[in-house]
Amino acid sequence: MHAQGLTKRFGQVVAVNKVNLEVPRACVYGFLGPNGSGKSTTIRMLCGLLTPSEGDIEVLGLHIPEQAEELKQHIGYMTQKFSLFDDLSVRQNLEFLATVQGLSRHDEKPRVDDLLKRYRLDDREDQLAGTLSGGQKQRLALAGAIVHRPELLFLDEPTSAVDPESRRDFWEKLFELADEGTTILVSTHYMDEAERCHRLAILDNGNLVADGTPAELTKKLDGRTFLVRAGTPRKAKEALDGQTDVLSVAQIGNELRVLMREGNASIDALRHRLGEAGAQADVEGVPPNLEDVFVVATRKHADKQEQPA
Repeated sequence: MHAQGLTKRFGQVVAVNKVNLEVPRACVYGFLGPNGSGKSTTIRMLCGLLTPSEGDIEVLGLHIPEQAEELKQHIGYMTQKFSLFDDLSVRQNLEFLATVQGLSRHDEKPRVDDLLKRYRLDDREDQLAGTLSGGQKQRLALAGAIVHRPELLFLDEPTSAVDPESRRDFWEKLFELADEGTTILVSTHYMDEAERCHRLAILDNGNLVADGTPAELTKKLDGRTFLVRAGTPRKAKEALDGQTDVLSVAQIGNELRVLMREGNASIDALRHRLGEAGAQADVEGVPPNLEDVFVVATRKHADKQEQPA
C-alpha cells in the first residue's frame, strides 16, 4: 500500500496535509497521534470510505477511491466503538457477517466455529452481544472484521475502551494475524501500543511528522535524554524549564525526564546548572523512548509553522 500527497479538506480546515505513506505487506503499521491529528480521516481515505481532496492512493494493487467497491472484498475494518448487533447472539453476529461477506454455507460454519474457539468465545456463543464485557466485545468485533480472511485490516483506535490486560491480549491476536500474512493498520494514542508496531507514522494536526520503525525513530535521539533525581524535583524542574537547550522536562514521580534540543549536553553540565540553582541532583543518561520522539517531532513541526515565510 502506498499514498502520495494525501490531503483532505473540510471547507477551510485541512484535516490531512500532503501525507506520504508506504506500508509493507504483513506489517503491523501504527498511526500515533492525539485526537484530531488526522488518524481516522487518513484511515477512511485509505479504505475508500472518504474521498481525498488531493493525492494518489494504491491499496492491494487497486486505485482508491475509483476501485473502492472492489477493495471492500479484501479488507476488514474495526472502529473504537462496538458496532455489531447487541440483540443478536455472539454466533449470530458472526454468521450474519459471514453471509454479508459472501461466505458459502459450506464455509460459513467451520469458519465461525474456528473464530469462536480462536477468540475464546465458544463458551458464550449463545450470549447476546450486548451483554458481553468490554474485552469480549472487542474480541468479537475483531473476529467479525476478519471473518472473510481479509488481506488488509484497518483498526481505528480499537483498544480505547478496554482494560490493560485485554489490550495486551488483543495485540497478541494482531501479531498472530500478521504472522499469517495480514497487513494491519492500527491507529492509537497509547505510547506502549505504538512501541509494539513494526513501523510507525506520527501524525500531528494532519501532518506526517515522523515515520519509521520504533528503533529507528528512538535511535535518532541518542544522547539527548536524561534522568534527574533531586530532593526537590519541582525546584530542579524550575531550573531547567525555559532553558534554550532544553526541549522538555517531565516529572515522573520524584524524578525528572529531561529531553535536550541537541545531543551535545553533558551530565556534568546539567548537574552543575542544577547546583547553581540550589537543586542538588544526580543526573544520568537514559535511552530515548517514543514519547521523546513524539515531543521532538511535534515541537519541530510547530516551530516550522511559527517561522515567518
